[in-house]
Amino acid sequence: MRIVSGKYRHRKLQANPGQTTRPITDRVKVSLFDRLGPELHDMRVADLFAGTGSLGFEALSRGARSVVFMEHDRVAFDLLQHNVAALKAQEDTFCWQTDVSRSSFRPKNAERFLPFDVIFFDPPYSQTERLGPGQFLYRALTRLARDDVSAAGALLVLRCGRATRFEIPPVWGVERQLDYSSMEVHLFRKRPTIAAPQNPSAADADAIGAHPPDA
Repeated sequence: MRIVSGKYRHRKLQANPGQTTRPITDRVKVSLFDRLGPELHDMRVADLFAGTGSLGFEALSRGARSVVFMEHDRVAFDLLQHNVAALKAQEDTFCWQTDVSRSSFRPKNAERFLPFDVIFFDPPYSQTERLGPGQFLYRALTRLARDDVSAAGALLVLRCGRATRFEIPPVWGVERQLDYSSMEVHLFRKRPTIAAPQNPSAADADAIGAHPPDA
């Protein structure tokens, strides 16, 4: 597994030899990141279900300001840390061993990495097939939309198997779907929060009623 473009171009990454993670192919990575383009420049990125960091490192190589990697599997997490050290990217990254489905998405002592502008969300395909209201991942995506976690207009990049049917919280609006041979990549945009209108106080209501509308 390697980084295909940018300042770390051709640098090799350690990959988990087991079946816990699913590294993305070079061909798909080139297509995806070429489409993302300026979306990554100087952006704060989160790589969730990071594995050994393929997506996050590619983003960092192509101009992202920083990356927070979140991975639960012990073997993958150890390899992820090895990759950070090999690239000497400690200053621009934060590795957090956490269960994404239950995470707060706010690691301690990592305030400068928040809020996230771009979020790679790459759970096991079997979990995406069950994604819907009431599920852990659905609630996780709701927490990701909090303003202290993700920035206004944040981009969510979700990878899943071909023809997977799922539902995510409506705060994430559909922007684009990219189709590849055995997978899909869905791009969602965080919608602005609309504050509920407040009922006027009794005094305000009296003031409104005291002046008829202009003719």
